Amino acid sequence: MPIFHNVDSAPAHVAPFSHAVEAGGWVMLTGQMPTVPGAPDAPLAEGIEAQTRQVIENLTTVLTGIDLDLSDVVQCRCYLTEFARDSAQFNETYKAYFPQDRLPARTTVGVTALAVGALVEIDCLAKREVVA
Repeated sequence: MPIFHNVDSAPAHVAPFSHAVEAGGWVMLTGQMPTVPGAPDAPLAEGIEAQTRQVIENLTTVLTGIDLDLSDVVQCRCYLTEFARDSAQFNETYKAYFPQDRLPARTTVGVTALAVGALVEIDCLAKREVVA
């Protein structure tokens, strides 16, 4: 039976979704935007580096709220509105959050637009160790 997680300390929903859904030890995290938890109407940070940091902090908040962390992430999907311009700086910022010998599998795509006017969105898949 799936478990539908909503984390009070995570950013407010901008659409109808759960922050994460868990089934069989797999945890699918909804894509996070660079919004600040508790301040959904605050202006977004300027630039891809700052927005990437905020997105990963938001993912971390969701993971922490369900007793996981970034070391449990096995795959990320990343969306950039300015792929050619921002991909190099995005990669530099992103990789600082993961051990270099344990980088999650990843897909990064360029898109024409994201919710709230963001430059970046990341969703991910994590694996919870199931104790028998």
